[in-house]
Amino acid sequence: MLFIKSILLGLVALAVGHPGHEEEERLQAVNARAATARTKRALEGCTSQLEARGVYARAMERRRAAVEAHRIAKRIPLDTPYTMTNNRMAKRNTTDVLNKDHQGDLNASVAIDDPSYVFNSTTCTVLNPEGEVGPFYVLWEYIRSDLVTNEAGVAGIPFVADIQFINVDTCEPLVDVWADVWSCNATGVYGGVQSSMNGNPSDATNLNNTALRGIQKSDSDGVVQFSSIFPGHYGGRTTHQHIVVHENATVQSNGTLTGGSVPHIGQVFWDQSLITEIEALSPYSENTARLTPNSEDHVFGQQETEGTDSDPVYNYVYFSDDVNDGLFGWIVIGINPSASYTPTYSFALTEGGGVAVGNGGGGGGPGGPPPSS
Repeated sequence: MLFIKSILLGLVALAVGHPGHEEEERLQAVNARAATARTKRALEGCTSQLEARGVYARAMERRRAAVEAHRIAKRIPLDTPYTMTNNRMAKRNTTDVLNKDHQGDLNASVAIDDPSYVFNSTTCTVLNPEGEVGPFYVLWEYIRSDLVTNEAGVAGIPFVADIQFINVDTCEPLVDVWADVWSCNATGVYGGVQSSMNGNPSDATNLNNTALRGIQKSDSDGVVQFSSIFPGHYGGRTTHQHIVVHENATVQSNGTLTGGSVPHIGQVFWDQSLITEIEALSPYSENTARLTPNSEDHVFGQQETEGTDSDPVYNYVYFSDDVNDGLFGWIVIGINPSASYTPTYSFALTEGGGVAVGNGGGGGGPGGPPPSS
């Protein structure tokens, strides 16, 4: 069985993210590059320990089992041919990452016999400095793994994410941290916010829209999984997903999270070929905003991959030979748990619903208590 001989190094994004972003966040993201060098050195010694402790082997089995489970749920035959990740090329700059294909071809029956062909080929990614959170971070979102099922009107290609966190200080999976993820819908609109930069600025009901946002606690292997959709795009940005990691936070009785510290902020991306394929399908094709490719995205390129070892792109497989059946993606993120960042926010989900709170920051923040149910 094949095991990767390199492990990821830092994470994602230095993103300006959206117009009007806070200068304080920009400076914070730039300063984080120094910490990235330390993270890289720490992770370089982790590979053999992770392999010896069975972290790689368990990851392969977990990903294979997740794909099988979703195929069964969708009534897709387990021996249906599907695509997989099989490129081990090391990344060194934006061009290398853009040219690297995170997907390939293999018959599913082969993968079942030896899941390392699919799920260990590029499982360890080189990721870069802590980045900006973006203007549409919403405080006090719900703890849940399914970001779609109980939300009205969410359409798009299903995407199941498997995200693993590694403690760069101990070379162990980072256990019991909280991953807070969010992305826009298929036509480029974020739920939970009301803004002139986001969909219909007159639609106050969007403040109560919790779709495609959620928080999960990492397990004994440092893993969280989310069921969402493949995001759409909006003007000036390529397709991406946001991640904030919380540590030592408090779970409230209503299923939300508060307090604690934030050792990681970042963004993750997808192959351009996959984006192009999905953007041609409805409802993505109904979006009239220009699609910014990865090669032109200032976060993906100038601030994330250029002159770095970063590859902030999901590895992925199709559930079947039809992309409409959905995709399974995975990425591994190295985190220095002693790092501390302060994500800014302008919106919060309170007991009275979603509200605008101005320039918030830190764990408690203004805007009233979190939702009571």
